Amino acid sequence: MKIGLVRHFKVAHEFPTAKSVTADDMSQWFLDYDAADIIFGTTLMGKEEWQACYCSDMSRAVKTAEHIYPGTVQLKEELREIPSPLLKGKLKLPFILWAIWIRCCSVMNKQTRAEIKHAKRRINKVLDEILAKGERDVLIVSHAALMVYMRKELIRRGFGGPRFKIASNGRLYVFESFK
Repeated sequence: MKIGLVRHFKVAHEFPTAKSVTADDMSQWFLDYDAADIIFGTTLMGKEEWQACYCSDMSRAVKTAEHIYPGTVQLKEELREIPSPLLKGKLKLPFILWAIWIRCCSVMNKQTRAEIKHAKRRINKVLDEILAKGERDVLIVSHAALMVYMRKELIRRGFGGPRFKIASNGRLYVFESFK
């Protein structure tokens, strides 16, 4: 069995250009990012004949899945991106420092750790469902942070596949079961 992971195409929403932005500005940026359209691209689908496609129900993932998969796309709320930490206030920082802060939240922030734990349960639920159906080759279209944890879970379940720190937009990563 093979499972192909694809991160949605690039989102048509630029990073903030101001020297410094507030926490409120960052929260708004995330809302705008979630609502933005995508920049369609090309995904090299390999030789596999994908029997099914499961996809996050967020619009950027749905549009990507419908563009690259010719059949019916099965939407799954469980494949949604891990929410960004709550940011509030007037503290101004350069965008790159906000990005570093958000990455640190996965270790330091209790709410973010809880969201990651919940995301891992969501991933397990979807993978259990897919494996129970016994489909041969399955495509999953999702999001960068979720794919990191999905990759780890696939490896734990006996699949082999490529390494990545942050999945590239629109790129197919194929994992094959060795069981």
